[in-house]
Amino acid sequence: MNFTKACAFTAYSEVCALNSGKNLKVALLLDYYSAMLTDKQRDLIDLYYNEDLSLAEIAEHESITRQGVRDGIKRGEQTLFELEEALGLAEKSEKLMKIAEELESKADEYGVPELKNTADKIKNIL
Repeated sequence: MNFTKACAFTAYSEVCALNSGKNLKVALLLDYYSAMLTDKQRDLIDLYYNEDLSLAEIAEHESITRQGVRDGIKRGEQTLFELEEALGLAEKSEKLMKIAEELESKADEYGVPELKNTADKIKNIL
């Protein structure tokens, strides 16, 4: 599980926000909805959130202005948040992961290995 998905399943809005000033929920949403962005938006967001480059570094890398980088990132972020609002894939995945963890816990508590296997299967899908 990569860092962004790990954050999704550990109350990302609290834990991940502590790791930097960036809203790392965007990196999580990029995992779900990257295909819905333009290539440029996807690249800019990936460089900013996943590669942790500054706006100036990205501008130099992409041969565009710092403002152009910022605008592209902001438009991409807006699209990601709109998609999550409409579809809710990240939120639903987080809820399913919590249910799978509860199922696994109950399977251990009551000694039912079949339930634990089912919980593991659910977690592997997510």
